[in-house]
Amino acid sequence: MTPGRPTMNDVARTAGVSLKTVSRVVNGETTVDPALVARVRAAVDSLHYRPHLGASMLRRNDRRTATIGLLLEDVGNPFSAVLHRAVEDEARPRGVHVLTGSLDEDPERERELTRAFARRHTDGLILAPAGSDQGYLALELPPDIPVVFVDRPAAGFAADTVLAGNVAGAAEAVRHLIGYGHRHIAFLGDLAGIATARRRLRGYLTVLDDAGLAPTVVGGLHDSATAEAATLELLDRAEPPTALFTGQNLITIGAVRALRRRGRQHTVALVGFDDFPLADLLEPGVTVIAQDPGAMGRAAARALFERMDGLTAEPREIRIPTTLIPRGSGEITGRPTGSW
Repeated sequence: MTPGRPTMNDVARTAGVSLKTVSRVVNGETTVDPALVARVRAAVDSLHYRPHLGASMLRRNDRRTATIGLLLEDVGNPFSAVLHRAVEDEARPRGVHVLTGSLDEDPERERELTRAFARRHTDGLILAPAGSDQGYLALELPPDIPVVFVDRPAAGFAADTVLAGNVAGAAEAVRHLIGYGHRHIAFLGDLAGIATARRRLRGYLTVLDDAGLAPTVVGGLHDSATAEAATLELLDRAEPPTALFTGQNLITIGAVRALRRRGRQHTVALVGFDDFPLADLLEPGVTVIAQDPGAMGRAAARALFERMDGLTAEPREIRIPTTLIPRGSGEITGRPTGSW
């Protein structure tokens, strides 16, 4: 055997077959004699041979690599983790592998990872945009590589998009709190550059305006630590809010911590956008507007595979509805009706 990384020639010599036979086995052709397949696979295992992806792609008739890219804000976030798993579950029966990266709300990293996936010839891309303009995709990706946007809308590039009902879900949360007698409802929101944060703020403001109530908005929060500090500041005001609407799950966690630090978890109502693990086991349980990241991931993957299979229809916007889950924190009452 030649030194260094084993080659297909090494496999052919070890198995005692032709190079063409090795190529046919490695590329999954089903017409090779089973006995020859067994010999080639034994040689592959003994040599620890790994096919070269680029060369393998060139030999395939469809020039596909059986990989797709998935770029999310943070794969460690529970929402992203569930979405990621749903995409994998759709890809696995097709024999497709999912390459994943975290964007960390960094537009430059979005472009960097998109470029990296393009160099690896992924067959498609699912992207939760971090930047404000995705027009660069027309330059970075070959025209035959389909893209599906998930969780957030894109700008400057037309493609299928899978979104939750952000405005409607936020509006439902605020109406829920008003229904329990609250008139001073504060909104704690994510970074203003994030489209979903802006849509959730819009739902909050629309309902308050319709009800003739004044808003209290604290934005620019993106993790539990900043959310906890912001919530503590609200609670320590001379006239603190009687209810909180938090714009994403990490902000909700920070708000829960702040309420418990001040001993206010049973007197200040809370509804959070996005569910999170153990929210139902807290006391009180946390009322949430739950997205369905599993359904979003499945819808995004199915849309991508439809495009990979040749669908040429106009780009679609696929909406996945949210669900209000009352658990106790959002049902803490405000002042009795008529006392305002």
